Amino acid sequence: MQPRELLDLLSVAERLKDTTRHSYTSKGRHESVAEHSWRLTLMALMLKPQYPALDMERVIEMCLIHDLGEAFTGDIPAFLKQDEDSRYESDVLERWLASLPVELQGWLPLWREMEALESPEAKLYKALDKLEALIQHNEADLSTWLPLENDLQMTYGTAECAFDPWIKSLRDMVRDDSRRKIEEGGC
Repeated sequence: MQPRELLDLLSVAERLKDTTRHSYTSKGRHESVAEHSWRLTLMALMLKPQYPALDMERVIEMCLIHDLGEAFTGDIPAFLKQDEDSRYESDVLERWLASLPVELQGWLPLWREMEALESPEAKLYKALDKLEALIQHNEADLSTWLPLENDLQMTYGTAECAFDPWIKSLRDMVRDDSRRKIEEGGC
């Protein structure tokens, strides 16, 4: 890869620093997609000892690239995203990944593995992606929640976390934290 190619690729990734998500931080500002991806990746890194049989480097790579499509499309909250939005984001990302320098051509099959959600690594990445969003909501002030999020905190990510007992127990714990937050907030 040539230095200019690297700078051009980093310029695309930089957009995620300014692409905000629906989630708020604990200090009350909108979270960026880059911040979500960073903490998701940190979660995967922290779980390496928990999953010695998995290729956790692959999971970490998935976490790092999973929202790159939003550099082109912006973020659409899960409760508003339609199938056509997901298809468009996936198509844009696939085209961009196919245009990458030969040294990074492995990202396209990785993306397709993520989309298929068949490998244990892809399932773990997807569960962690859902969990990070739920954890962030629990850390944000309840006043930043939309009314529909009271129910969403109880259901979001349940199916994605069901594949593994440890992840399922983490999802249950996050749900308990959500329930406590809602009750304490009088909702």
